[in-house]
Amino acid sequence: MRRSFLLLSAVLLASLGVTNAGQGAQENPDKSKATGDYKIAPEDVARVNPVKSSPEGLAEARKVFGYDCAMCHGPKGDGKGDVVESMKLTMSDWREPTTLANVTDGEIFYIITKGKGKMMAEGDRLPEKLRWNLVNLVRAIAAKGGEQKSAAATPTR
Repeated sequence: MRRSFLLLSAVLLASLGVTNAGQGAQENPDKSKATGDYKIAPEDVARVNPVKSSPEGLAEARKVFGYDCAMCHGPKGDGKGDVVESMKLTMSDWREPTTLANVTDGEIFYIITKGKGKMMAEGDRLPEKLRWNLVNLVRAIAAKGGEQKSAAATPTR
């Protein structure tokens, strides 16, 4: 009986190892965009934001950002949130023009929806329109940061 149990356990562990190894080998060459540790499908990368930026939408997004996102991304989008150090996170400063320059709205929406790394997925918690408004807020933070940097670099006479 004991021998049967050990044999069954060994077979089960071996099959799980083969299953996991097979999943790692499945890739979609050149059809998806790699972002960190996973790939986003081309149709998700190409998604266009259907929600126009508005003061009301940005205000709604700021409220959610304040209690869901700022703890990591920082209240100004600078990546200096309260938990960054304790969670050993490496965050980007969205105010740097190059940070989001090659990132589409579809990619940002996908990351908000599905999560990334230690970031929780918001897809089941937030309505789609609000997630698109969060994309608009991220873009507004990035634009504001870029404007401030270019204003600081402009010489005054």
